[in-house]
Amino acid sequence: MTHSIHSEEFRSAVARLAVPGMGTEVVGPLLANLVQLLRPRRVLEVGMGYTTPFLAAALAEAEETVAAESLALAAKTRSHLDAGRPLDDAWLLSEPPLVTPSVHLEPYRPRLAAVDNLSIADSSAGRVREVLTELGLDDRVTVVNADLKDSLDKLPEDFTPIDFAWVDAWECLWFFDHFWDLIDPDGGLIVMHYLMTYPEGDAVRRYIAKFQQRHPGELEVVSLLESQKLMQNSVTILRRTSGERKLRYAGTGGRIDYSDRLLSDAQEHLRLVAER
Repeated sequence: MTHSIHSEEFRSAVARLAVPGMGTEVVGPLLANLVQLLRPRRVLEVGMGYTTPFLAAALAEAEETVAAESLALAAKTRSHLDAGRPLDDAWLLSEPPLVTPSVHLEPYRPRLAAVDNLSIADSSAGRVREVLTELGLDDRVTVVNADLKDSLDKLPEDFTPIDFAWVDAWECLWFFDHFWDLIDPDGGLIVMHYLMTYPEGDAVRRYIAKFQQRHPGELEVVSLLESQKLMQNSVTILRRTSGERKLRYAGTGGRIDYSDRLLSDAQEHLRLVAER
């Protein structure tokens, strides 16, 4: 089944989860696009609602895309190597262009855990399961029915490091203090909602800025404002960088290093595809 956030079926279903005061009508597609960009393996959502199907559908679509991409990458690599041609720019730019062999050495099976105690009367969290089932996405989400502060030991097994966290809840500071060490140090993201809306949110951002000053190289931060809104009007993105690894095939001058390592990874990927 192909899952697309642009389909009429999807838009019609998620419209039932829209709550005007929550302000996530633009954030939902943004999160989906970030998932497509980053291809995270472990995704955590704090505060279910309108955004949950966007995350689930994006992960499903990413998994389908990765599977097709892996086969296409293997085909073009086999074509070059069987013809006695090296891995070069012609290989790099042929379909699928620019693909990194190393990311296809392990199966991509992303998971989404959503934490919500279903206590907010105005939230659409209680209707999320129904919409997920309608869209064929219910098996994509593990719901943790708990308060955030009671959820740490209720997350699925093997759910760290967390690659991507979307926090749409009041307890952003508590989340940062207790979950930061669970975020992947090699570029894991936390996206927090509406910290620019109210003074307490500004205090959270100042707290994070002081943490950043005390821990150089630990994180990058950017806040994006939806200036047309009076409230629920921003996202603050934290990117953990303390364990950031050098890109595997990066050469000088923006070029690819066609190294023995690249060739070895490409050959190993061919072998794995042949065995599947």
